[in-house]
Amino acid sequence: MGALPIVLGLICAVVTVVAVAMVAVTVTRMIRTIRLGQPDPTRNGPFGARLGTLLREFLGHTRMLKWSHVGVAHWFVMMGFLCLSLSVLEAYGEVLWPRFELPVLGGWPVWNLVVEILGVGTVLGGLWLAGVRQAAHPRRADRQSRFAGSNMGQAYFVEAVVVLEGVGILGLRAFKAATGMLDQPVWAAPVSHALGAVLPASIAAISVFAAFKILSAMVWLIVVAANATMGVAWHRFTAFFNIYFKRETDGSVALGALKPMMSGGKPLDFEEADPENDVFGAGRVEDFSWKGWLDFTTCTECGRCQSQCPAWNTGKPLSPKLVITQLREHAYAKAPYLLAGGRKDMAGEEIGLVGDNSHAKVDALALAEAERPLIGRPDELGVIDPEVLWSCTTCGACVEQCPVDIEHVDHIVDMRRYQVLIESNFPTELGGMFKNLENKGNPWGQNAKDRLAWTEDLDFEVPVFDGELADDVEYLFWVGCAGAFEDRAKKTTRAVAELLHIAGVKYVVLGPEETCTGDPARRAGNEFLFQMLAQQNVEVLNSVFEDREAKQRKIVVTCAHCFNTLANEYPQLGGDYQVVHHTQLLNRLVRERRLVPVAPVTEDVTYHDPCYLGRHNKVYEAPRELVGASGATLREMPRHADRAMCCGAGGARMWMEERIGKRINLERVDEATGTAPSKIATGCPFCRVMLTDGLTARQNEQKVPESVEVVDVAQLLLSAVRRGQDSDQDTATDAVPTGTPLPAGDDRSH
Repeated sequence: MGALPIVLGLICAVVTVVAVAMVAVTVTRMIRTIRLGQPDPTRNGPFGARLGTLLREFLGHTRMLKWSHVGVAHWFVMMGFLCLSLSVLEAYGEVLWPRFELPVLGGWPVWNLVVEILGVGTVLGGLWLAGVRQAAHPRRADRQSRFAGSNMGQAYFVEAVVVLEGVGILGLRAFKAATGMLDQPVWAAPVSHALGAVLPASIAAISVFAAFKILSAMVWLIVVAANATMGVAWHRFTAFFNIYFKRETDGSVALGALKPMMSGGKPLDFEEADPENDVFGAGRVEDFSWKGWLDFTTCTECGRCQSQCPAWNTGKPLSPKLVITQLREHAYAKAPYLLAGGRKDMAGEEIGLVGDNSHAKVDALALAEAERPLIGRPDELGVIDPEVLWSCTTCGACVEQCPVDIEHVDHIVDMRRYQVLIESNFPTELGGMFKNLENKGNPWGQNAKDRLAWTEDLDFEVPVFDGELADDVEYLFWVGCAGAFEDRAKKTTRAVAELLHIAGVKYVVLGPEETCTGDPARRAGNEFLFQMLAQQNVEVLNSVFEDREAKQRKIVVTCAHCFNTLANEYPQLGGDYQVVHHTQLLNRLVRERRLVPVAPVTEDVTYHDPCYLGRHNKVYEAPRELVGASGATLREMPRHADRAMCCGAGGARMWMEERIGKRINLERVDEATGTAPSKIATGCPFCRVMLTDGLTARQNEQKVPESVEVVDVAQLLLSAVRRGQDSDQDTATDAVPTGTPLPAGDDRSH
């Protein structure tokens, strides 16, 4: 053993001790910091299901592969990081004894082949990811890059270390091959043998490359340990926990139902709530659950959420990525104050850090951070600007795309809840909507007696629930507020009712007994109003279905928001029903030949996926099959299915003015009309209103032909079923009385 190996070995040992000590301190502090969040016992089990989800997402890279080429490169980098860590361990012996190899594993040809593949994959994957980042570098002032707002320096550092680690491994093995110390067949180490054939037989180079491997890894650890908020690096460790503890135990993303309003780890009971002790949403960063803090810690700043966000893409200040990173920076900056026992009451008066000169024990920056409001304008030093908070449509595109299962929508709604319930600070337009919901049971402020106005002039009778549900009734038809009061949505309601009548489906409607499901109130943060409306509806529905088993409590709805609320959120309040969207039911009726399209709609149609039908509930095929059953030719928009662009109405945005940037509905209409359709079809009354308004604006500007119109898929089907007779004026078609093939596929129902 010469002087060089000894010197290099000592340097590696010292740097390793420093790196390990720093990481141990940072991890300890990070765990203590994450535990500052509120308790959340819903994340505890079941172990098997959660472990299965973790393994599936980790090994299969199911979330990352939504962007295939990036996912493949990331898989090699990830597996290289994990498996080649053993090569770094092996390097400690190789610094001093070049012939050293891991016991058992080091001499196994299969393992050596894996090292070769992952070594090359790590280098190429790291270069590819760096190239992708460079190609999408936010050089301009516009918002085209998903990396806008990300810390590019940190990302390039991580990617550089990835490449250097791969180079170090391959270089070390190549010099061992050159000196005859790599006792492996060529098939088990093809790259090493090929490089070794052109390299000098230098034993010293083996020690140098071994030290290079160790030092590059330890420098990476030191830098990461010094930056607890470096999510682009820390996600390598925290992502496993974030995936395991995701909200849904079946592995699905945190969409559909909103997370219940929690306090102290339990759903908040408004009748027993104590404003002095209970948590009402998130008014301070410590009000988020520990899973929220883990979300903040895990964000890799990849910007997939940002690239899909309708608000960001139309010039609004909201970026889901920046919301999470701003909360992360604030949380970790405030953590020393909270760890020292600092806290404030509901009035903002400090009830921690008193006596014993406690302020002197806390860093001045942490004390200053503790004074910042969570929600506030820039001149108030707020962490999250109110314009950011209220720009969200809760469409779920961010949650759908996040590769590490961050729950953006739940966090945004939690902040809204505090603003509405405690601060009474929300957009003025919502005040009228809240009042209408409370006093009239619908956001338009219409009288309940007018809920059956849509039935006028129909040439068949619409059965209304009269206090007892007949045995032959198959479905309760939930009309919804839009379907009952909004003129355009009424046409969808009438079309569905007529199709059910033609198919011989026995159904009833509630009429005046129906009230708003509470969806706009809940997404706007008014949880109290939501629960009031929901409990009223649950009582009515349970009384309607009182003699029926759960599987026979069938409800059909035309509104995607009602569909989501009834199916996913009412079970939280004791309302368990079998809920189907009208597109699912109609699709089944067509397959059963209870509805037979005989007059195909020979037009080009593009279909807009409602967020609360598509992303939130994964209903994509049924509406498209109905378009096909009607005889129309479907032209898909560039953004469709799980990447569909929102119409702009969700998250109670339908009742708020859109004053910043381009209107979201105009953006979506521009994309829809880019497919040159005769009709734009959808399956939600909110979407229909927004798209119709956007289309009318473009037609007034003479950018779109007057003949283009927005319809519900039910109206397309009705046109085809009516044997060539004209339907409502906006669904008239030049029908040709020929047959149409029945669609294949299933309809997914709740």
